[in-house]
Amino acid sequence: MNKRFEITGDLRKEFDQNGYIIIRGLLDEEEINSVKKVIEHPDVLKFQYGRPDLHGKEPKLILWQHPGNDVTGMVARSDKVASTCEKLLDGEVYHYHTKLVTKEPYIGGTFEWHQDYGYWYKYGCLYPDMMTVFIAVDKCKKENGCLQVLKGSHKCGRIEHLIVAEQTGADADRVNAIEQVCPRVHVELEAGDALFFHCNVLHTSGDNISDNIRRALVIAYNKASNSPINMPGSTKHPGYTKLHKVNNADIKNCTNFTDFSGKDFWKKQPQI
Repeated sequence: MNKRFEITGDLRKEFDQNGYIIIRGLLDEEEINSVKKVIEHPDVLKFQYGRPDLHGKEPKLILWQHPGNDVTGMVARSDKVASTCEKLLDGEVYHYHTKLVTKEPYIGGTFEWHQDYGYWYKYGCLYPDMMTVFIAVDKCKKENGCLQVLKGSHKCGRIEHLIVAEQTGADADRVNAIEQVCPRVHVELEAGDALFFHCNVLHTSGDNISDNIRRALVIAYNKASNSPINMPGSTKHPGYTKLHKVNNADIKNCTNFTDFSGKDFWKKQPQI
């Protein structure tokens, strides 16, 4: 991928129509290897927790509230990630949170159908001026539980969400109806590829039935003008916090693989 790629009119039209765009090779092999040094560090892994699905299998997560100054922070603050989101959302964004999502071989479970705004609406965000960047750390294929999206489903607006096992899932009857008009797409990615998607896109992912681990860096952004209002749950993720963006080259130039100060890792909490 050209590291100076631009959001062209065609890409913006694709995002508006489908709710997502795929950027191949957003991170190269060297950058992905640097990310792995961070996410495999014991001081990061100690914050990992599971979210069991209906069948008792569980995908695992690590969540942090602020980007920090390590390599993963440089990715979240980089021009090719953060500024791309600003162009797609038409305005300044800030880092809402980042998750490392892991599906271990054979035991990594399903994420039920949901919209990210299904959660974030309850956290005091008035508008769906939010999006997520899903960066594959390992190959994401059907066999190891790649993301699946309903193309164009963001146009349906916010769907009611309920507790499903220990996850929050969209109303199943509504999802089934939407799938009749919005095609299901399996988003198969190579390591370093990225999916940029709108917060109202319905998405899910299946079990990892392979012997290959599936990890993804999942970075959420909120528009600066959409800082959560003061209500129960509004402090679950940060309000507007100025994002200090960096050049793309700062990802490779960063040698911080061990200092995670300021990231504010999350301890597992009940779903609401």
